[in-house]
Amino acid sequence: MSVAESTVLEAPPFVVARAAVTSVEVLSPSFARITFGGADLDEFGDPDRSLDQRIKLIFPPSSGRLPDLAHPDGDWWAAFLAVPEEERGSMRTYSIRELRVEDGGTSVVIDFVLHLEPGFTGPASAWASEASVGDELLIIGPRRGRPNGGGIEYAPGAAREILLAGDETAAPAIARILEDIDRDAVGLAVIEVPHADDALAIDAPAGVEVRWVAREGGANGSQLIPTVLGHLGATATVMVTDDGTEELLWETPVFSGSGEDLDDVVESIDRYFWIAGESSVVTTLRRHLVKDLGIHRAQVAFMGYWRRGVAMRG
Repeated sequence: MSVAESTVLEAPPFVVARAAVTSVEVLSPSFARITFGGADLDEFGDPDRSLDQRIKLIFPPSSGRLPDLAHPDGDWWAAFLAVPEEERGSMRTYSIRELRVEDGGTSVVIDFVLHLEPGFTGPASAWASEASVGDELLIIGPRRGRPNGGGIEYAPGAAREILLAGDETAAPAIARILEDIDRDAVGLAVIEVPHADDALAIDAPAGVEVRWVAREGGANGSQLIPTVLGHLGATATVMVTDDGTEELLWETPVFSGSGEDLDDVVESIDRYFWIAGESSVVTTLRRHLVKDLGIHRAQVAFMGYWRRGVAMRG
């Protein structure tokens, strides 16, 4: 092991970067693309394969002062909890749209969804809608060169076909997955967005169809659910199931948020499903796929990114 490799492995597994906005681009009625830079990002992330890597963004509190998350053991979470709540700012989970490493340093590109309707605007959307060059926040994510840092769920194994599905909050992760995977991949990606004008360019493999479906005032899942089920040859009756809890559905082949038995393994998987977005919509799709269509849960990652009407924290 080289000295450089040893140094990376001895460093904390996560980078806490104070990052500044370097550009803001409004892409569509619902998306703003914001690029961040700064010396703290020089060891951030894997530029070769980000996939659906989850990262944390901490937005400044009303004082405008970002919290100091220095900790003797590199435990940023403990440092965050030690800060008085009114001084912490707001933390939200995002995925990386693009990670660029150039001579001038590392840039992190995040696509923000602008949920700006009254009653549904959170601190992230509000911040992004007013962001300008020079504004700062904290970005927390894996240190470059550290294996098994977590935060990536996309794992199709030897599946011969993929099906990715999600709403606007999952669109950046789906786009990054499609641009990172092998060029010979085949399958379908379905992305539900508020408006037809929200369809964005994705450099997907030639064998993967990208299908944008617009709600245009309809309910969450009203286009996503029938499109996914129709592709699978099922008749779709769109009735979104809400279990009444604030817990987000999170079920992957290697983790069950509800405590399901994970011992049974599928040896050969023809198709792999990655489904993310509003939790009630994802729950409804899970019921159709696993219970109605008999798709083995080991073939699917179901991830509730948010819940309508609930202010998510972190």
